Amino acid sequence: MVHVLFIRPDVAAVKVRQRVVTLDRRPIEGLSEGSPLFVMAKEEGRWLLVACQNTEVIDS
Repeated sequence: MVHVLFIRPDVAAVKVRQRVVTLDRRPIEGLSEGSPLFVMAKEEGRWLLVACQNTEVIDS
C-alpha cells in the first residue's frame, strides 16, 4: 500500500504499487509494475471494493 485517503469514515481511496511475482516472490521478467487505485466502502463491518482503476508503469 502506498497511500490511503479517507473520503468519509466508511469510504477510502487506496493507492498501491503491484508487481507480478513467482511463488517464491521473485519478479517475473518482462512484466511491468502496476499502480492501481481502489475505492473501498465499509458495509456491514466489511471493507468492499467498489471501483478499481489500474495503470501500467513503464520504465523509460
